[in-house]
Amino acid sequence: MNTTTSSLAELRQRGLEALRDAGVPTPEADAELLLAHVLGIGRGRLQAMIVVGTGTGTGTGIDPDPGITPARRSAFDDAVARRARREPLQHITGTAPFRSLELAVGPGVFVPRPETETVAQLAIDALQAVPTPEPVAVDLGTGSGAIALALATEVPHAHVVALERSPEAHAWAARNIAATGAANIRLELGDLADPDALLELDGTVDVVVSNPPYIPDDAIPRDPEVRLFDPRAALYGGADGLDPIRAISARAAALLRPGAMLVLEHGELQGAAVRALLTADGWRAAATTRDLLGRDRATTALR
Repeated sequence: MNTTTSSLAELRQRGLEALRDAGVPTPEADAELLLAHVLGIGRGRLQAMIVVGTGTGTGTGIDPDPGITPARRSAFDDAVARRARREPLQHITGTAPFRSLELAVGPGVFVPRPETETVAQLAIDALQAVPTPEPVAVDLGTGSGAIALALATEVPHAHVVALERSPEAHAWAARNIAATGAANIRLELGDLADPDALLELDGTVDVVVSNPPYIPDDAIPRDPEVRLFDPRAALYGGADGLDPIRAISARAAALLRPGAMLVLEHGELQGAAVRALLTADGWRAAATTRDLLGRDRATTALR
C-alpha cells in the first residue's frame, strides 16, 4: 500500500469520525470535500487517489501523489474543527455550487441552497418563453447573486437586474458577477421594499423573481449552520414570515408588464398563504410548485 495515499485515507477517516461525533448530517461527504479543498483538487480525484492507495485501483492511471505536507494536515484539521463547530461547509471552502455556477460565499451573505435551483428554473423557463429579443428579469434581494446569475448565464439574450440591500451581500454578488464575466447583468444596491427601487423599469419587466426572507420572527431554525451563521436579515420576515413577500407583491406589480410572471420562494408550509396574499393583491393564476423533495417551495403568479 502506498504510504502517502494510506495517510490520505486515514485523514479522511479521522475527519469523518470527528464530524460524525459532532452531529454533522453528512460527515463522509464533508470530510472528503474539506480534504479535497485543502489539497486543491476535486472530490472525485480524491476518491480515486484513495482507491489507488488501497490497492483496489491499480492500473487506473490516477496520480497517487496528493502532496500531504504537515501544513496541509494542519489545515485539514483546522477545517474539520471549524465544521465540527457547525460553521457552514461553504464558509470554509469559500464556495457554493448553484446549478452550473460556483459562487463565492462567506460571512455576511446567505448561502444558496439546492432547493432554490427549482425557483431559478421556473424563472428561467418564464424568461425563455418571452417572445422578444431582449427580455428583462429582476431579482429582488439577490444575496450572492445566485438566481440572477443563473438567469443571466442560462438566458444570455436576456437583460437581468439584481437588487440587494445589504452592503455585505452586495459585495459578494459583485464579486460573483465579475467572476462570471456576464455582461447582461446589472447589480444595484437598494431595498426591495422601497417603492422607488428600480423605478425606471416600471411596466417593462418580463419576470420578477425573489428568494426573500420568510422565516417567522419567533421561529428558531433547527440547523446551527443557519441559526448561527446566516445573516438574520436574510432569514426573518416578520411575525408570519410574509412581510417581505407583501412588499414584493406591491413592487413587482409595478415593475412587471401586463401578463408577466412573478416567481417567489417561500417556506414549505406557506404555499396556501402566499397564494391567498397574491390573489388578494390582484395577481392571476397563483400556483405553487414543489421542490425535488416534494415540499412546497415556490409560487408563481401573473400580473
